[in-house]
This record gives sequence, C-alpha cells and structure tokens, in this order.
Amino acid sequence: MLIGRSPKRTLVRMAITVIMLLAVGKLMLVPVRVEGISMLPTYKENGINVLNRMAFLFHSPRRGDVVAIRIADEHILFPHILYLKRVIALPGETIAFRNGQVLINGQTLDEPYLKFRGHWTHEPEEVGPDEYFVVGDNRAMNWNDHEKGRASRRQILGKILW
Repeated sequence: MLIGRSPKRTLVRMAITVIMLLAVGKLMLVPVRVEGISMLPTYKENGINVLNRMAFLFHSPRRGDVVAIRIADEHILFPHILYLKRVIALPGETIAFRNGQVLINGQTLDEPYLKFRGHWTHEPEEVGPDEYFVVGDNRAMNWNDHEKGRASRRQILGKILW
C-alpha cells in the first residue's frame, strides 16, 4: 500500500527525495556550534544554530544580519572554523566607536539587540567597497579581546537562521 501501483516509480521518487534532503542539509543549511562569549546574550556559548548558505544569493548582507565569517582557506567546501558576527557597517560607510556607541557616517546606530554595552572608543575608518564591518553583540568585552573588523563579501558564508 505504501509503494503504490508503480513500485519502481515510487522508489525513484524516494531516492530523489533523499538526495535532495542530503543536499539541503549539507550545502544549504549547515549546523554551527557557538564557542566563545562574543555574541552573548543573543547566541549562547555551545549553542547549535543553523547557517543558511543561500541567504545572500539574491541580495547582499544587510546591517543587523548575523552572519558566519570564514577565516580558514576559502577553497574549503565545509570550513570548520567560522566567526559568528553581526554586520554593523556596509561597504563605503565610515564607522567609529565613541564611548560604547557605534557611529555610522557620523550618526549614532540604533542597536536594540545589545544587552551589554561597553565603553569602546575607536577612531573613524572607512569600510572598503567590497567589505563589511562585523562585530559581536557582547560589547562589554575588552576591545583587544574581541574579534571584530572588516570582512570581505567572499568571507561571508551566509546568515544565521536561529
């Protein structure tokens, strides 16, 4: 009854479905485990999240997107080391930090997702034409202990779904 009138056709459909699910699971949606506290409290340490590798197929990353940044060799299909960061400045913008506030082109950036504001102060710098400025949500960390900075579009693998 489960196979239907044409067992051959049903088995072919099942095989195609399994192959499609494996492709989606390995190439489009990738599980990512968070290590470290730079994204607290938005993403908990040792939490498992899902990376959508197809998120930026039709548009570029937007301000506020939480993305996975590749830091290893970019020719590796399944990289093992990724940074989970939030995009706060887009290509061509000027970014600065003043007393914990982010300034984009001289205007204060509204960041409702922040729970831990720091006291970072950093001189303005312009983001390159194919770069994004990324930083974690835990700004209470010391400036030197926090991985942040420019990421080229090639380094951004996708957007975190949850």
